[in-house]
Amino acid sequence: MTLKIAIAQLNFVVGDMPGNARRIIDAATQAHAQGAQLLLTPELSICGYAAEDLFLRPAFIASCDDAVKTVARETAGLSGLTLVVGHPVGGDVRSKSVAIQRRYNAASVICEGKLLETYAKRELPNYQVFDERRYFAPGQGVCVFQAGGVNIGLLICEDAWFDEPAQLAKEAGAQLLAVINASPYHVGKGGERVARMAERARAVGLPLVYAHLVGGQDEVVFDGASFALNADGSLALQAPSFIENMPIAQVNTAGAAIEIVADVSAKEVDEDEQLWHALVLGVRDYITKNGFPGALLGLSGGIDSALVLAIAVDAIGATRVRAVMMPSPYTASISWIDAREMAQRLGVRYDELSIAGPFESFKTVLAGEFKGRAEDTTEENIQARIRGTLLMALSNKFGSIVLTTGNKSEMATGYCTLYGDMAGGFAVIKDLFKTTVFRLTKWRNAHDPYGTGSNPIPERIITRPPSAELRPDQTDQDSLPPYEVLDAILERFMENDESSEQIIAAGFEATVVQRVLRLVRINEYKRRQSPVGIRVSHRSFGKDWRYPITNKFI
Repeated sequence: MTLKIAIAQLNFVVGDMPGNARRIIDAATQAHAQGAQLLLTPELSICGYAAEDLFLRPAFIASCDDAVKTVARETAGLSGLTLVVGHPVGGDVRSKSVAIQRRYNAASVICEGKLLETYAKRELPNYQVFDERRYFAPGQGVCVFQAGGVNIGLLICEDAWFDEPAQLAKEAGAQLLAVINASPYHVGKGGERVARMAERARAVGLPLVYAHLVGGQDEVVFDGASFALNADGSLALQAPSFIENMPIAQVNTAGAAIEIVADVSAKEVDEDEQLWHALVLGVRDYITKNGFPGALLGLSGGIDSALVLAIAVDAIGATRVRAVMMPSPYTASISWIDAREMAQRLGVRYDELSIAGPFESFKTVLAGEFKGRAEDTTEENIQARIRGTLLMALSNKFGSIVLTTGNKSEMATGYCTLYGDMAGGFAVIKDLFKTTVFRLTKWRNAHDPYGTGSNPIPERIITRPPSAELRPDQTDQDSLPPYEVLDAILERFMENDESSEQIIAAGFEATVVQRVLRLVRINEYKRRQSPVGIRVSHRSFGKDWRYPITNKFI
């Protein structure tokens, strides 16, 4: 005998309960037609993950309840198919003017129009980008249900990272674990998930099916890559990453032990390719789900804007992307040449708007105020702010979102201008160190994952010294340590929580470390005003970096 378990690895939209319900119904219809007896949807599939403070609104929970009822009603005719649907339940109970939380991150088991059981997530993550204890109370129960004659133990995401929930499910009679998930991507996370779930399968001696969300939601990206493991932890099925998919795990129930028939069809994907797909999916979903007709960016002839342009074209196509070159008196001729060439290679609309006239006008207006003072970063920042104003004007007029081009190294040290190059709606490479920017541009030139044409980035853009070109003969390294040194210090401090003493002990020069960490501390006020950007590390400048602006500790 065989139990077929379909995994609805789908891209849901937060707050679109009718649309999400329709996607689940359509997936159920398709799964039933393929002979599946069980369909797993990701964590909180009814409302999308994560809905943040929408969870606190009673009307939001009520809409989720209605959507679950719609799914049950419209799948009633799918004989023999059981669905697992993720959704929030409950609300706040008030006692002596204090709100007591009785809201749960839950999943319901539905079969032929009937809601059989509802399970509440026991383990609530509250680290990195997770805030689940703000919204939910922990569940206490165990859920084991039958599908195709097999006892299925239901777990929700974090439950499977701990020993007790899986063990309790086994003690309640589970023969197989179904784990529904919404686990944000960061570099290396996919391998970590499989390894931890293999540990869980071996610990309880049960096969495990892992159903995972795919898609971009604000700053996080979900990579899909759903999988199934046998009781010995061996990989039996692997869905592709970063795309919607509905793989079917075939479970052999005829023998003494439940076993998933191996069907590992997804190809191995290296780290840089995964990173590229994550950035592309993050851009595509942010633009599409928020209804922007397209994107525009300032193309400087430098490597950061070149990388953002290549990502944007891969995400939404050349016809929806516009590049604007805004030369100043300090713009090198090779910057013009390289920007034009890249725009031509990718086939995007390209315009040149000189800022020389507006820059002189600003200086004339401020001449009396600045009399007797030498030009400094003030004049440099005026140029950046003119560019930001022009881009935002084009955005207002035509509706396209401005993609900012600052990287993580710049965001960390404040090497960016408020209301200038920070002006925009979405920060595509906000979580990429400069050294990663260089590596990823080389990867994209060597690969053509979306068929847009190889070598989109002119080689000179990659090899020439980076410069903001806001004063004569300027390079980034005039103001910052070499990027190999800077990024290594930032990674140790930001992502690994090492102290200055630990970083110095690792061999970095004390004065350089102290200078870099001071820049991190004093520029928090800038980062707080920066656009949301795609998270691809386990510690980004976003939800998982919440430092005070007024602060003397480093």
